[in-house]
Amino acid sequence: MRSLFAAVLTLGLMLTGAAAAQTRLETIELASKLVPSPVKVSVLLPDGYRADQKLPLLLMLHGGGGDNTFLSSMKPIVEAAWSAGDLPPLVAVTPDVDRSLYMDFKDGSQKWETWIVTELVPELRRRYGLSAERSATVVTGISMGGLGSLRLGFNHPEMFGGLAALEAGIEPALAFDDVKMRNRFQRNDAFFKSIFGDPVDRDLWRRANPANMVIDNRARIVGSKLAIYIEVGDLDMFNLHEGVEFLHRVMWDHNIPHEYRLVRNADHLGKTMNPRMRDALRFLDREVLRPPPPDTSFATQKATIERLRRSMGVPDGEPRPPLPATSLPR
Repeated sequence: MRSLFAAVLTLGLMLTGAAAAQTRLETIELASKLVPSPVKVSVLLPDGYRADQKLPLLLMLHGGGGDNTFLSSMKPIVEAAWSAGDLPPLVAVTPDVDRSLYMDFKDGSQKWETWIVTELVPELRRRYGLSAERSATVVTGISMGGLGSLRLGFNHPEMFGGLAALEAGIEPALAFDDVKMRNRFQRNDAFFKSIFGDPVDRDLWRRANPANMVIDNRARIVGSKLAIYIEVGDLDMFNLHEGVEFLHRVMWDHNIPHEYRLVRNADHLGKTMNPRMRDALRFLDREVLRPPPPDTSFATQKATIERLRRSMGVPDGEPRPPLPATSLPR
């Protein structure tokens, strides 16, 4: 299963891009007591990299069946973004986390989320002289990596300035028993039990489910101004468009700012992945890494609309009040 997923992901993502000069891809190994180690970590350094530049960090998380070599597939896309000026110089990193869902396991044998937050990111900052600012720390990923991006951003908005989750491997439910087989057929019962316990710990699944995370952590997410980008193809072979659409609706109903794209005629793999990742990187650039100044070109029209709104008794502030957590079935 692992080699099959890795092969099709590589086939779908190895697309041409304008190469940047003198970039360097290297692999390091990190030891830890939190996860099976040593952990292989691929690191992409930009042209002219120096350790005193305090560059941003971009985590690029691989999907199920992938590993750290996912960054080799992403390298042409990142280089093309650099060449086009769509992304600033930064250090891109992919750790090999197996099919862990980027989670801390129920039995405590593997603590991948804890490892990333408490060991990997601090070590990368130390080793490569990276910025420790949250506005210079972003995460993206595909499939299981999209799920990992959501998990890290929603649980640790104080560390990450933004996330871009592509075709995230999530289910359209707020309770494990409501997940239909069409939305988890690639993850059998044994797989869930290996991570969530035997029997599956329903409360742990609920707390680890991104749709529940945004409900439980809404105040922190909104207060931190975490930039959120989610997308999925409308032909996704794993039916992940149902899970991502569900997450979009939960965030919409709870008034959590985000950008959502349902990509027409796009599947889980294939030629659409290159432009879709480029779009995700552009989002992280403009919303987090190099945000433009506020657009004041329509200030006069906005002031007119605000006066009209007040005259009609519409209060200022949030355009839609958040719904209570009980408004959706749990």
